[in-house]
This record gives sequence, structure tokens and C-alpha cells, in this order.
Amino acid sequence: MSSSRILVTWGPVPEHEQNGNILGYKVLYKEKDSDSEAQVNVVKGNLTQSVLLRNLRKYVQYEIQVLAFTRIGDGQLSSPAVLERTKDDVPGPPMRLVFPEVRLTEVRVVWQPPVDPNGIIMGYQVAYRLDSGDPNQFITVEVGPDTRHFTASNLTPESAYIFRISAKTEQGWGAPAQAVVITTEIRERPQPPRQLRVPQDHVQSRKLQLNWVPGGDGSSPVRYFTLQTRELPNGDWLTHSSAISHNYTSWEVDRLKPFTSYKLRMMATNDVGDSKYSQETDAITTLQDVPDEAPTIQAVKPSTTTSVLVQWQTPKEESVNGVLVGYRLYYRELQYDSAPQESKRAVNSSLLRTELTAKSTVKTVSNPSLTEFELTQLQKYRRYEIVMTAYNVIGESPPSAPVEVFVGEAAPSVAPQNIQINTLSSTQLEVQWEPPPAETQNGIIQGYKILYWEMDSQNETERVKILFRPETNMRLKNLTSYTYYMVKLSAFNAAGDGPFSEPRRGRTLQAAPSAPSFISFSEVTSSTLNVSWGFPLSPNGVVEGYRVVYEPTAAIQGVTKVVTVDIRGSWQRWLKVRDLTKGVTYCFRVQAKTIAYGPEAEANITAGPVKGSPGSPVEMSISKTGSMLNIQWTPGETGAGHVTGYVIEARPSDEGMWDTFVRHLPPTSTSHSVSLDRLRQGISYQFRVLAVNEFGYGEPSAPSAAMSAQMDTPFYEEWWFLIVLALCGLILLLLVVFGLVLHGQNRKYKSCGTGKAVSTVEETVTLDNGGFTALELNSRPIHVKGVFLRKNGTRSPPRPNPAGLRYSDEDICSNYNGVVSTESTALTERPAEMSESEATDSECEEEPIKHSFVNHYMSDPSYFNSWKRQQKGLKQTLACSYEECASGDTESYYQTVVTQHSVGGVYTPAGQPAPGSRTPVTGFSSFV
Repeated sequence: MSSSRILVTWGPVPEHEQNGNILGYKVLYKEKDSDSEAQVNVVKGNLTQSVLLRNLRKYVQYEIQVLAFTRIGDGQLSSPAVLERTKDDVPGPPMRLVFPEVRLTEVRVVWQPPVDPNGIIMGYQVAYRLDSGDPNQFITVEVGPDTRHFTASNLTPESAYIFRISAKTEQGWGAPAQAVVITTEIRERPQPPRQLRVPQDHVQSRKLQLNWVPGGDGSSPVRYFTLQTRELPNGDWLTHSSAISHNYTSWEVDRLKPFTSYKLRMMATNDVGDSKYSQETDAITTLQDVPDEAPTIQAVKPSTTTSVLVQWQTPKEESVNGVLVGYRLYYRELQYDSAPQESKRAVNSSLLRTELTAKSTVKTVSNPSLTEFELTQLQKYRRYEIVMTAYNVIGESPPSAPVEVFVGEAAPSVAPQNIQINTLSSTQLEVQWEPPPAETQNGIIQGYKILYWEMDSQNETERVKILFRPETNMRLKNLTSYTYYMVKLSAFNAAGDGPFSEPRRGRTLQAAPSAPSFISFSEVTSSTLNVSWGFPLSPNGVVEGYRVVYEPTAAIQGVTKVVTVDIRGSWQRWLKVRDLTKGVTYCFRVQAKTIAYGPEAEANITAGPVKGSPGSPVEMSISKTGSMLNIQWTPGETGAGHVTGYVIEARPSDEGMWDTFVRHLPPTSTSHSVSLDRLRQGISYQFRVLAVNEFGYGEPSAPSAAMSAQMDTPFYEEWWFLIVLALCGLILLLLVVFGLVLHGQNRKYKSCGTGKAVSTVEETVTLDNGGFTALELNSRPIHVKGVFLRKNGTRSPPRPNPAGLRYSDEDICSNYNGVVSTESTALTERPAEMSESEATDSECEEEPIKHSFVNHYMSDPSYFNSWKRQQKGLKQTLACSYEECASGDTESYYQTVVTQHSVGGVYTPAGQPAPGSRTPVTGFSSFV
């Protein structure tokens, strides 16, 4: 072992763990704590069990592991990894020499440790001289290993000096780092490099060459260049190298990706600082390269007795290193007799590819999107080995790991049939099925694979059961209660697995749920609190409700009260408790229920304020104004924190327990108004106020005086006011009716005749019972049609009430329909004195009979027979019936009817009524 080499040795793999012929070993090594991939050194054959690792970094610790491989693939790595450090050596040169402070006679130099310390740094040496002086004459100063700067003084102004910095380990002084500085005070930042270009003939798949022209140094020598690259189209600028020597004008940019576009830029640095970044180069695309990764063969299934189906996964896109053209499948028949000799051959990629090409049959898949291919025309009862490669226009990838398959028996081509899933319990399902049809079994069915998972979470819950018996039912156990499961099956024989069936669904039964996920308390006061809980993590069914049980942990005055509250439904997960005792610790237990109650979640809480909560408000008062209730208070002590708000509690007189009435009042509140509409009418309430801070609810204030929730009713809603208003309305209505009656009794009617004389007939009309006038008609001869006349025009008389009229048995109408009876017929009212002029009108001129009120009723037998003759002895008041006014030159004739009211309000005729006569009916006054 030296500073750059390590010898690695190992022992053989135990024979019972070789699993075939060992073809060689691989030694993997990398620097400790490095993120880079391990380097691999392949040792051919099974006889050599040592290797010398070369070109290692000096004084660096390496992790080393070894594995063995066979024709099938690599074995397991040795564990744990062996740590080994290379020996030390002289260090490399210090890095980043800069002169941040330069004056005419003094400079200050700063450096960084070597990139390759190659050991433990024991110190640094600083040597400097005039650039124009003797090249062998230096002023030398040594400093400690932790020193990173040095100040040189007594220098010549405006002169160039050469500085050399070297590091030292136990092996001696390393190579120095050299820089030139000019003792001047006129300095500035350098100009960035110019004319960055990449010659196309220097572009390769993983590297390229960049050329540039240095910019101005700003009167201070450039110390180094920094190179950045950006991967197109959306990459960020990344520092590729930050220590390019100031003497260089070109640089080989490596560690690039094949078939990838880049842009590059540079920056110069002198003692003053960094320049701006240069202008970016044009987009540069690296060339394609062979793919780094082969496709991964996922399965090789016999599809018939002479063919197999190969399925694979495409390589990662970034490993294709260009445009993927297709795949190549290499397969060959295995000859077991010659296998030991063949296994001793080398197995590196190029030799294996050559071997495959020479001895294998190749099938090319030109479609890069395919992921399966069927190899046909294989020999029955033979074992084949298959490998794959991916290729592009440059070449092929390394081969994949080989896969063996036996040809002669094919896997079943059809899935099991008639799958049924039966529910047995909350944790078990039974799966029943029928085998694939006999013609699709392709051999003897050796068993079945049952794949099942919880619906909607296949990746997390998928499980496989393998039944190595040709049975057609199986129980799935230890399932989650009240959960849908998806189940699919496949049959397998010696050739492999057949296709899976379509998933079928089954559901387990309900069971008791798990305990609520948590219990928490809030709004804790001396007598109330709010307890809430979480939904069960495993409901195991439909949660129908909860049961909350709470009791004091110790008896109160020798009595233990256990309260049980059942809550229906799953949406309510809280309960307001209002019957607690201050200072008593209570135990709360909560259970969820599906088909049965599950386990309890338990928590304890002490009623009353906790330490640090605020004190009770003081000087509380309450008043009522109209429909509002005003509550006022004065803040008390704030406790250990700031008051965050206030809460008002209320206690109705018909319940006797305090409950939260108003919450979340701002901390600056000292009063609050409540509408009486929120309270129950007729109930008295007491109120109290609590302060709240971050520790919880404080002590409540003293209860207020009981205040009734009855609102002050305005006078216009009082019962007595409504009664007075109704009486006033009734009186007003009676006055109006009485006025209308008086007005109707004072109306005068006038009639006209053929003569000029005017007679006045006075009739006495009295109120009958209801106070309305009643008239009575008497028979008298009528020769002409009579009408009523008003001063302002002609009006037909109103319809009389037959009950108020009388007629004699002798009155017989012999002629109807307009002909007046020859018998004497008279209408009589109460007898009255007739004037002389009325007596002279006994012989009225006969005119054609017209339609009139009287003829209307006399022409109808039903009305005519209803008239009764008045009692004999009554004085005839009219010698002639009512007439219409004569038209033409005849002078108008008026008849005046005067009404009188008796004191008693009863109609009183002048003579005594005959036996059987009727009393006039109320309302007949309308005839007047």
C-alpha cells in the first residue's frame, strides 16, 4: 500500500452459497462520505482473490466492498464495508492567491488550503521578491497551519513582485503557488473574457473545448477564471470550474451529458474582485453516445409449447444518450454439459456482446415504444437464455442480466372462471372459483395465486396468497372490517403463471369501532365545559352514535354521580356539560358505536379556572331599555396573560343552570346589549360575565339581579285600549245609522194631477218594533195608473211588503193585465182630513192604463189575494189614486205626503183593526 494504491484481498464464497459457477469478482470502492458512484474493478475467474487498486487520491479514506457473480448475475456485496486510508505525501499547491489590500509599500496576500492536502498540513511558507531582481533570492517567512494570510511591507512603490506560497506535511514541502502583484493604488475590477467560442470539431459526446480572449486586468493581475454552464432549455447556471489558471486561453469542459444542449459563460477575478460574466455562447449540443443502460427484462412467459413472451422495461431517458432506435433480443439454447467450461470466460461488456453475437440468435425490435415481444419457433423441452440491449445510431447498450426459461410447457392462457367472493365475518372473506377450461391449461395446474387489496389503496395494501394445491376455494383472513376488497386470481403450472382475472369486489362485515382518536376540553368554567372527541381511526362500519360517560374521580360528600349521555349520529362529536362542581376532577370516557360499542377513550379534567387565568369582572349591572337588555361590568385582574375576550353566561329561572349566552366579546368590551327577542317571554334571567386569556376561562362575576324578559307593551297594544276603541267605533256606527233614519223620515214626496189645485194628505207613520216606519194600504177605486212623483223627476215606488197590507174579502179583481176592476178598490193609510180641493177631484179623467206599482201587484193573483180590506169605519183619505204628471199644456199636479212619528214608536191607525188583520212589518217604510 502507498499514497495512491491499496491492495485488496478476500476469501472464497462458501460452496453452499455459490448458487452456480463463480465467474469472477467485482471490487467496488469510493471515497468515504462521497455522493459519487462507486468505481468497479472486475477480477476474472474464481482463482484470483486479490486486486491492487491504483490511482487513488493521497491520504484519503476509501470504502471497499467485494461481490461474486455467476452467469445469472451479481451476488450480494460484502458487509460491512472496509475502510482503508492511503498514505500521506507532500501536499499540492495552495489555492486562490489574491491580494485584497495593495499599497505603494505594502501588500496583503490571502490563500486557501490545497485541494489535495495529501496529509495533515503542518504550516505554510511565504516567499517573495522583486520581479526584476535575482530569481534565486527570496524573502522567506513561515506561518502556522491555521494562518491564511500574510502582509509584506517595506516594498518598492510601483514595482512588480513575485509571491510563492507552499504547504508542508510530514513528507515535506509541496509545490508552490505563484502570483505577481504590482505595488500601486490605482486598481479596478478586470474585464470579463471575450470572444468565447467552441469549435465544432472539438465537440464530443461528453466534453468540448472552449476558447476565449482575456479582457483587461484593471491594473491588477488576473488570478483565475470561473466557468459556468447551463443545460437547455430550463437548467440553472452551475459553476463547472472555479480555478482555471490566469495563463490559460482555452479549457476542456468535461462531465457533460451526451446529446444535450448547453450554453457557457466565464468570469475573471483579480485582487480587487470579480468581473461581470461574459456574453453567453451560442447553444452547443454534444454528440450522441451509446446507451448507458440496458432495458430490464421483467418477465419471460411461455405462451405456447414452442414460444415465449418477453416483457421488459425501457431504459431511463437520460441514459439513452441520443435517440432510441429499438431493441435487440439475444437468445440461445443452454448446453449444461459445456456450462462449466464456458463459465470461465471473461464477462465484461464487450466480450459478452461478442459472445452473444457469435452463439445466439438475435431478434431486432425496431419500435422503441414496444415493451414486449414473442420469440417463436423454439425447440420443445429446451432451456433458453435471453438477454436484451437497447441501441441508437451510435451503437448498443451493455446487455441486460440474462433470464432463463424452459420451453415445452406453456402457462395457462385463461384465468380462473366464475369467481365468487362470500363474506364470512368482519375479518374474513371466502373466495371460490373454477379452474380454467381444460384446453387452455397447457399442462397440469399446480396451484393458484390470489392477489387482493383494499379498494382505492392498492399500492399500500396489496397482498398475495399462493395456493400450491389444485383446490378452488380459499379464505382470506385478518382483513379490515367493513372494507371493500378487490380480488383477482391466476392459475400457474410448471411453465409459469397464467393471466389474472378481472378484479372482483367483496366487503367484510361491520365490527365494533376503535376508540375515538382523541378527547379535548374547551370553555372550562366552574360549572360547565365543552368536551369534544375525534372520529375513530378504524370505524369498522357505519358509526351510529357515541356514548359519553363522566363521573367525579372521588366521591362528593360521599356520593358518586355517574352521568351517561348517548348521542345519535356521527356528525356531532361534542357535548356541552353544565352540571359540574368547581374544583372537582372528572373522568370522561367516550365510546363510538356501530353494531356495538367499541373501546373507550378516557381523559380527566378539573372544573374551574386554572392557574394563570384571569380574575372575575366586578361591578356588574343590568338594565332594560325598551326591547334591549344592557349588561355592564368592570374588568378584573388579567391573570398571567392578556385578556383575549369576555363570555356572558345566563341562567333562566325555570332551569337553574348556567349556560353560555354570548361568547367571543372583544377584550376591550365593558358592556353588551341583548335584544329581548332572544329571551323567552315571561321568564326571568340572571347573568354573569367571565374573562378569558390564553390560559382559559377565569372566575365568573357575581350574578346579576333577576330580570324579566317581558317587553314593555305600548299603550295601543293594551287590552283596555282595544276595548275602548271598539266601543267608540260602535257608538259612531249607531250615530250614523240614526242620522240616516231621521233623514229618510223627513223626505217629502209630491205627486201631480190634471187640476191645478194641490191637496195635502197627512199620514201618520210610526216606528214598528225595530224603529222603521210601516205603511198600511186600503182598497179604493182605481181608474188610472198611479205613480209616485218626486220634485226632481219620476220614480217608481218601492216594492211594498205584503205583510204590512190588508185587504177585504170583498175585494176581487175581475180584470188583470192592465184593466182596472169595476169594483171600488181603495188603498187606505191612516185616515186624515182631506182638503176641499181633494174632494173636487173625485172625477178624474180616465187615461189609458199604464204600468204602475199598484197594477204590478194587483195583476198578480198571489199578491192581489194577499191584500186585506181594512176595518170598516176607516175614513177614506184619497178619492183618487196616484197619477203621473200630465204632459203637454197640462199644469203639473203635486201630492204631498206628510209622515208623523208617534211617541211610542208603534204604528197606530185611526180606527181599530179588524180581527185577523196584520201588523205592518218592519222595513215597509221604504214604500214611502
